[in-house]
Amino acid sequence: MKKDFRISESMETMEAMGASAVTTEDLLAILLGNREKAAKLLHQQETLFSGVKDGLSCIASEDYDGLRYLGGLTQTEASRLFCAIELGKRIAHAPSKETAHITSPSDAASYLMKNLRYETHEKFYVMMLNTKNRVIRIKQISEGSLTSSIVHPREVLSSIITAHSASFIVFHNHPSNDNNPHPSTEDKNLTKSLSDASDIIGVPLLDHVIISGSNYFSFREHGLL
Repeated sequence: MKKDFRISESMETMEAMGASAVTTEDLLAILLGNREKAAKLLHQQETLFSGVKDGLSCIASEDYDGLRYLGGLTQTEASRLFCAIELGKRIAHAPSKETAHITSPSDAASYLMKNLRYETHEKFYVMMLNTKNRVIRIKQISEGSLTSSIVHPREVLSSIITAHSASFIVFHNHPSNDNNPHPSTEDKNLTKSLSDASDIIGVPLLDHVIISGSNYFSFREHGLL
């Protein structure tokens, strides 16, 4: 295979100045070993969805078969890229030495959005906090289809009691392409049930946050809690 000197130059730049000094296309080209396929993959993702300019975020939401088909990648190239994306997601969601301090709905949304915005199925989680509003644990309660998720309040309450939470926040994603986080009637009914139950056990429900793409909806901010 003929050596691509443009990729070599990108690698030299990255080694000398850091990864932030090279473009997204350069990083993909280095990872795939093929600049043409990197450019094609980015361009297709940016034009496939109307109004979407961030091709990288679209690539991150693709499954393995999607990466192969859309980018014309070989099995090895797709596997390498898929693993890199998954590592990035895990790093973004990994706990830091000092757990996150949640002081507002926007804090919670920022903390959750980095992972949930790329999910293709609806997932429901509970975030458990200590007396200083620091995250002590996050647990997935359910995973549903593209449009719905089954949540049992007893599982949420059991989790927060076991973790000795001082308070908690529930959150889920709307995996639609229209970035619409507004709650459904089912979302509102579930929030009411959880709020009533939390009053009984004395562990307050601080918020229900819905993530959709780069947008979020907070029940607390909208006066629904």
